Amino acid sequence: MTSSPRFLGLDTIMIDVVLKVAALPERGLDELAASQLVTAGGGFNALSAAARQGMTATYLGQLGSGPFADIARRALQEEGIDAPIAPKTDVDLGLCLVLVEHDGERTFVTSPGAEGRLRASDLAAVELFDGDVLFMSGYDFVYPEIAGEVITWLRTLSDAICVAFDPGPRVMDIPLELLNEVLARTDWFLCNAHEARSLAGDFDVSQVAQRLLARTGRRGVVIRDGAEGCYVARTKESTLHVRAVPTEVVDTNGAGDVHNGVLLAEISRGTNLLEAAQRANIAASIAIGQLGPATCPGRDVVSAALAKVY
Repeated sequence: MTSSPRFLGLDTIMIDVVLKVAALPERGLDELAASQLVTAGGGFNALSAAARQGMTATYLGQLGSGPFADIARRALQEEGIDAPIAPKTDVDLGLCLVLVEHDGERTFVTSPGAEGRLRASDLAAVELFDGDVLFMSGYDFVYPEIAGEVITWLRTLSDAICVAFDPGPRVMDIPLELLNEVLARTDWFLCNAHEARSLAGDFDVSQVAQRLLARTGRRGVVIRDGAEGCYVARTKESTLHVRAVPTEVVDTNGAGDVHNGVLLAEISRGTNLLEAAQRANIAASIAIGQLGPATCPGRDVVSAALAKVY
């Protein structure tokens, strides 16, 4: 058994091609980008956030082979993140074109690749330990070629593995029967307010959190609500509101992943839930002030800001 819980990232890593634009171009026209960035994104965001808080992190996805896979592999190595699953040699990693507008809003165009070739047998070969935190996203269940593999493996996990799930923007594309099964096994349900309402109705966020808590019935629900901060439901009696940290928005891409990674790392460390949410809010506020998806600060930076803003 490991001495401390690990962050196991199953959310798929892809390569983000990020372009900062004043506005999205009209159809058939061109728009000049003010800046550009090519970097590991997707599941790398939460993994790197957890690692920068001092948590041991491991990527459980398929990287493939090729120039895109090489970018992702270097990024993982620089963060000290292990990637134990043997790569496929005949396919490269997918990529995502990210257009970031002047207000920080982002628009995606995704081209899948090797990350969709993960198999249950790959996952079964990885040794898990009691207390490990498995982080999954809706992208693990949107694509049929990977969804069946992941759910097959998920059914084999003991309750000693903490499962965190963020459905992401394509939550309504997940087949309902599959979504219900994933929710039933989810310990920590993490999402933004729009995604939460799409699942639980157009109610006050506090009410939505309670409705989702009843649906998952395990450890807790955390709903991110932009400039309002986040809402945490741990019991069926109350929902905790943790205010946001004001900041100048440059790029919101990956902000939710940063919040997730920091929150889960702090909970695993034994930090009380209020402080864990405050730290996650701080990290996300710093991250959205920079261009790029994996811009989470280190734990020392978050700690220095904690006493000043809360």
